[in-house]
Amino acid sequence: MCDYSLHTNPNRLATEGEDLIVYRFPTHSLGLASPADAKQMTCSAKGDKKSWWATLKEWFSEGRVEMSVCAVCIPPGAQLVLKDIPQNLQTELGVRTEERVLFTQLNACAYAYRDAVEFTNGKVVLLQRLQSGQRVRVVSLAGTDAVEPVVEEFAFQRR
Repeated sequence: MCDYSLHTNPNRLATEGEDLIVYRFPTHSLGLASPADAKQMTCSAKGDKKSWWATLKEWFSEGRVEMSVCAVCIPPGAQLVLKDIPQNLQTELGVRTEERVLFTQLNACAYAYRDAVEFTNGKVVLLQRLQSGQRVRVVSLAGTDAVEPVVEEFAFQRR
């Protein structure tokens, strides 16, 4: 649902119909976030010009206010629309600028990136290879295994 690298961030489950963006978290990992959360964090960070030492001191202080973007978790099998696909990935994967994808996890290994998207042409790419700022729309959180039999059964009943 959320890569291991995002477990230190607050997180929540996505909702169907929600628009998200690919976001680079403080851990330097890419994940999904609400555009409003990301914008709020960017705006507050722009006016905050502190030295590296001042930032480190504030981070370790007991009274610090925790401000971080909430990671939005997607269950395996969820259907998404991936937008703004960079030209290099379009060429490499044989896809268009906007594609319907299936969210998947490649493995269950600890300390390894596992979140990925699978395109309709069967190509799979890690979420870490996407570009920060790319837009994503959550179409369905239900896995395809749960959706297909219902559709087939309905088609059978209509005959």
